[in-house]
Amino acid sequence: MSLREDALNYHRENNGKLGVIAKAPLKNGYDLSLAYTPGVAEPCMEIHRDKDLSFEYTCRGNMVAVITDGTRVLGLGDIGPEAAIPVMEGKAVLYKTFGDVDAIPLSIDTKDADEFIKMVRMLQPNFAGINLEDIASPKCYDIEDALKAQMDIPVFHDDQHGTAIIAVAAAIGGLRLVKKKLSEVKIVVNGAGAAGTAIVQLLLNAGASHVIMMNSKGAMYDGMEMSRVNRVQAALLPKTNLEKEQGRLAVIAKGADVLIGVSQPSEFTAEIVKSMNIDSIVLSLCNPNPEISYADAKAAGAKVAGTGRSDAPNQVNNVSVFPGLFRGAIDVRARQINEEMKLAAVHAIAGIITDEELREDYVVPNVFDKRVAPAVAAAVAQAAIKTDVARTVVDPEEVRVRAAARIKLS
Repeated sequence: MSLREDALNYHRENNGKLGVIAKAPLKNGYDLSLAYTPGVAEPCMEIHRDKDLSFEYTCRGNMVAVITDGTRVLGLGDIGPEAAIPVMEGKAVLYKTFGDVDAIPLSIDTKDADEFIKMVRMLQPNFAGINLEDIASPKCYDIEDALKAQMDIPVFHDDQHGTAIIAVAAAIGGLRLVKKKLSEVKIVVNGAGAAGTAIVQLLLNAGASHVIMMNSKGAMYDGMEMSRVNRVQAALLPKTNLEKEQGRLAVIAKGADVLIGVSQPSEFTAEIVKSMNIDSIVLSLCNPNPEISYADAKAAGAKVAGTGRSDAPNQVNNVSVFPGLFRGAIDVRARQINEEMKLAAVHAIAGIITDEELREDYVVPNVFDKRVAPAVAAAVAQAAIKTDVARTVVDPEEVRVRAAARIKLS
């Protein structure tokens, strides 16, 4: 059978990928009196006195919502909220499998940003965190910023920040191998949408000083004609492309040490890769078809190549990020996911691979590496505590050990 037929049968036969399982026993009348009336009144009144106890007495304490409006689903575009459900549901399965985080897929039937924001904000009492997903740019920026300002739980647009975290971790791993410093190399990010701008910002926060952001017209720079520049891009321009290089990718990539693609299939030619600096790093993250294949990038001379695909080495996939990130955030009942927590996740992922293990085809951990989610969870929890966004203080090592025991990987 074809992948298409197998995928359709998989979803049809299982009626989707999620179900509801009761965690508490219900075998007799006393169990019923604890689970429902009259015993259920006791936690209700405790939570009435202190609403934060809802994290302790209810499923909220381990529950994340994966929410979309269906306007930019994978590489499929604006296919609507109903058609987006399989992706949200799949994301929920990944949360449970890799981080033992309970996640609920939600598709909201509106394209109006204000309506979307209002709906998500009203859902806050049910969840410990919000994973925004597959929302068109630039609307996604406004939605995330508004919800972060209005909500007291983490709000995280994974298409932006999850992608940025794993991309920067992979770049750092590649630079370790070739013995170059992040602060000294020339980095070109091809694609200035939600993922591209988040990658650029996180690279800067991590210590990069020579980053050039590209859009469909070429290199972006401070002072360029602004009619096609959104507010997030505009904020990055004074901190990027400081020499104001101009031109298309074939010009800008010459002499670059790192080339990261979050753009279109086949954007990187062999000639572009060949024009880069010695020991170059090429991360082609367009899915399912990358800017250049792993094999072609290597054949063109890249020292390190990576894609988003699972059928080639150095898979750069945000499934290595969000389960551990939210595991750590909700274990300390964090109020937000801040830049320090994102950087902690970057360094936790990059630090999984030892110097002895590091090689051209292994600069970023495999998504099924059991060490990843616990390491990310512990690092994120520690950063949340250090930056005073945690409601509770927990030993990060305890977070790591518990996460390692909870994940479902065989």
